[in-house]
Amino acid sequence: MGQDAKVTVEELKKHLQKFCEARDWDQFHSPKELAIGLITESSELLEHFRFQSDEQIKLMLQNGDSRSKIADELADAFFFVLRFAQLHGFDLTDAYFAKMERNEKKYPVEKARGSNKKYTDL
Repeated sequence: MGQDAKVTVEELKKHLQKFCEARDWDQFHSPKELAIGLITESSELLEHFRFQSDEQIKLMLQNGDSRSKIADELADAFFFVLRFAQLHGFDLTDAYFAKMERNEKKYPVEKARGSNKKYTDL
């Protein structure tokens, strides 16, 4: 079992804060730069799936080497989300549950189940 069930978001934020402060990186982590970093790392994650069929992707996710590379890109993207939240006082858990509550209203089960339509088209 991994550590997701054992480590809190707050612990991750504190760990990341120590890491970045030890390297004097606060000066580089404005909201704009963190947002750019997030989209850059998200693009690097997407690159693994470009031109791949569903079957090829399934195999990649089972292969240790490609799975490790994908995990690295997920971690890089998570770094920027977590750092943004840590530096600028966002509670990610509160934000998540508030957003999901809004999504519950936008995507009621009776209309959204099995559909990939945007809420405006349901």
